[in-house]
Amino acid sequence: MPTVDLNSDIAEGFGTYTCGDDEAMLSIVTSANVACGFHAGDPEIMARTFASAKEKGVSCGAHPGFPDLWGFGRRRIPFSTGEIERLVAYQVGAAQALAVYAGTKITYVKCHGALGNLCEVDRPAAEAVGRAIKAVDPKLVWLTIAAGEQVRAADTLGLAGIAEIFADRGYTEDGHLIPRGQPGAMVLDPDEAAARMVQMVQEGAIITASGKRIPTAVGSICVHGDSAHAVESARRVRAGLEAAGVSVRAFAAA
Repeated sequence: MPTVDLNSDIAEGFGTYTCGDDEAMLSIVTSANVACGFHAGDPEIMARTFASAKEKGVSCGAHPGFPDLWGFGRRRIPFSTGEIERLVAYQVGAAQALAVYAGTKITYVKCHGALGNLCEVDRPAAEAVGRAIKAVDPKLVWLTIAAGEQVRAADTLGLAGIAEIFADRGYTEDGHLIPRGQPGAMVLDPDEAAARMVQMVQEGAIITASGKRIPTAVGSICVHGDSAHAVESARRVRAGLEAAGVSVRAFAAA
């Protein structure tokens, strides 16, 4: 039976500001990418999210991004590779501390927003992230954008990597995510998202906007938690996968 993880980016509020329905999402997904305070999140939200994930048996990962609260981490900031390495290490450490505080642990790392998009296509940046992960804890899994430079960097550095595809994002003909704001970038229909994910998992390929297939390992599926349709999309993706005979479970034990 095919197996795939279902993850979501959560804990992305800040102070009194909320973002997404984290509790509902934690009842659906098998892995939770917890914001670490740079693009969103704070110690209160992190601790609360880790505790809830532990209660629900959901695996947790650190979700580091650029220090960009104003832009939600979606603006590319021209850091050096050394600076990227240290800002990722800093955030992974924060996630580790708050997870332990809440009685659980992180098992993986996934880059957020502009940092993730940069590392998808820029090998030096990807290797900087990988070095940070390896320095903090080489046993951590790296959740990597499928068919991108992160996949190759993880292999080079000897890190365990899990390739991820996106339920709510469209793909270019080169297999990259269509930039937000461009036509086809977002998949807003939960049923369309579910059907696409079943097809990609069954075929072991990214399916582009034109229908082109790009073969790739598929270990995890992301549904972003900050959109209005996020919870329903996650629910239908999971239901669609299970109806197609795909087992949905975390790639790392909680």
